[in-house]
Amino acid sequence: MIASMTTTLAIANQKGGVAKTTTVASVGAALAELGHSVLLVDLDPQACLTFSLGIDPEDLELSIHHVLTKGLDASAVILETEDGVDLLPATIELARAEADLLTRTGREHVIKAAMEALEEEQEEGSGYDWVLLDCPPSLGVLTVAALTAADGVLIPLQCETLSHRGVGQLLDTVHDVRRFTNRGLEVWGVLPTLYDGRTNHSRTVLETIADTYDLDVIEPPIPKTIKFAEAPAAGRSILATSRSSKGAKAYRDVAANLVLRSRRPSKSSK
Repeated sequence: MIASMTTTLAIANQKGGVAKTTTVASVGAALAELGHSVLLVDLDPQACLTFSLGIDPEDLELSIHHVLTKGLDASAVILETEDGVDLLPATIELARAEADLLTRTGREHVIKAAMEALEEEQEEGSGYDWVLLDCPPSLGVLTVAALTAADGVLIPLQCETLSHRGVGQLLDTVHDVRRFTNRGLEVWGVLPTLYDGRTNHSRTVLETIADTYDLDVIEPPIPKTIKFAEAPAAGRSILATSRSSKGAKAYRDVAANLVLRSRRPSKSSK
């Protein structure tokens, strides 16, 4: 039985190229396969998540930008996708949102307020089980607002390079968010991506992640495969374009593990 309470998870890493958007789309689709209702929120002005789910950002008149800066109801912007998840899409206009929000009181709470208003609009018991926030590759206003709105943060980390400094900066931001705007924020862990088990480097990175960051490692690691590059061109997630691939299976397993994690009693974060 699926819990009625919404779990809001921010997927964040200010370093680009770590399969963050792929993770949001694929985990979202996998959760939908498990029978959960899912809302994906594209907070990246490049709108890669929107495009990868088959929607051309240039064709959109309304987007998450209007929700965050104009006060538009999120329900007026949400789109259904072929992957069984709903989407709050982004357009290039979102690039202006950082500047628009900088001078606003309570800017850290704009995403949280939008999600709470959406929940109030929905009939009792019909809300989303999961909201996944695809954060931009920066530690600016939008990422801080996403962390303020989230129950937890998941950090995709490529197994090709040890980006210690980047993850350290993100954890510093998480610490500040916990102090000032969201005491309950928990770091759910690191998700290893772009993993090539044939190389010593990938295996070494994977083995040292837990010790390096003192964080949980979400299993299994996501393998490096060309199938991921092919999926956005089709406007679907890899679970639809290559259902039986290693990548699709890995994301299904990750989604199942995240569901188990969401049902554990809350604990103090590291």
